[in-house]
Amino acid sequence: MFVVSLQSGSNGNSVYVETGSARLLIDAGISGIQAQERLAAFGRDIRSVDAVIITHDHSDHVRCMGVYQRKFGLPAYITSRTLSAAAWQKLGKLSDVRHFHAGETIRFGTTAVETISTPHDGVDGVAVVVDDGRRRMGVLTDLGHAFDGLEAVIDSLDGVLLESNYDCQMLASGPYPEFLKQRIQGPGGHLSNDEAAAVLCRCAARRLQWACLGHLSEQNNEPHKAMETHRRVLGADFPLHIASRYQAAGPWQLV
Repeated sequence: MFVVSLQSGSNGNSVYVETGSARLLIDAGISGIQAQERLAAFGRDIRSVDAVIITHDHSDHVRCMGVYQRKFGLPAYITSRTLSAAAWQKLGKLSDVRHFHAGETIRFGTTAVETISTPHDGVDGVAVVVDDGRRRMGVLTDLGHAFDGLEAVIDSLDGVLLESNYDCQMLASGPYPEFLKQRIQGPGGHLSNDEAAAVLCRCAARRLQWACLGHLSEQNNEPHKAMETHRRVLGADFPLHIASRYQAAGPWQLV
């Protein structure tokens, strides 16, 4: 399995996952040109992607879905509730939309994409796990909180891109208004560095080959702070990566 984070953060998200039978984009929050050029840098043609799977209705995940379809011919997989909630973003004409239900498994040849409902404050949001029959890769961002069952999901994975959105001290002392701070650290918001590290600590020694920290806040986090927190909890030896807010990161393999 071959994984590239094309970008990760509130300014736009898209993750490329390739198996023996499928080439998938998880989310469409960066421009078509950016997605095309960043994939090309890894020798991949965006027109050969089998599907773009949308996790929820927030603009940093869905806003370019229509462009990917019209320009590159990619079918879009999205729940009907998510599509309705995203309608205000003027996605443009959509000719190939394939609905799934949160919790459903979508199949592409021998590859299964499991969708997992999340308590994030999007509409009908999901996290995804890509399973090629041998290895399992999770894209787990915009989770809301460390909900029941999250550790069991991570326990089953060989690789994970897990949100590590904010540093608690930076959020508390930062410029955001109080209502937004409460939203971010509330049950529909995001995982902090400490929360993500605690979850990984309980799972990392089992099956995981590596973890990538994603969806870092620009205002309330820094890559070195996220890494320091996780290293303090996980130790120096566990393979950790950071998904950039500004460019592609990877590739990472699952073997």
